[in-house]
Amino acid sequence: MAQRRRYLFVCINRRADDHPKGSCTARGSEEVYKALKAELAARGLAQLEARVCTSSCLDQCATGVTVLVEPDHFFYGRVTVADVPEIVDGIVSGQRIERLVLTSDEHEA
Repeated sequence: MAQRRRYLFVCINRRADDHPKGSCTARGSEEVYKALKAELAARGLAQLEARVCTSSCLDQCATGVTVLVEPDHFFYGRVTVADVPEIVDGIVSGQRIERLVLTSDEHEA
């Protein structure tokens, strides 16, 4: 099987509703995961370009829903289902969606 060019890890960590950090799942990460998978499949990109995988906590709780893009090694943060087509456009063009990219000062310690 061919290795895909990119892997998108979507945090689906779930915490109690009253947890101070919250969780990506409470912010809609499962829906983002499903939408990314569907969009890649619909565009015929799922077999060679990118694979969407679930992940446990990526330590970016304050900026969830979080997606780690590898091997490019950057995070998208505050992702919504509405962002999915633009993210997939970025995969096609090889361009990051800068408005979603987390900067080093946004990363949690």
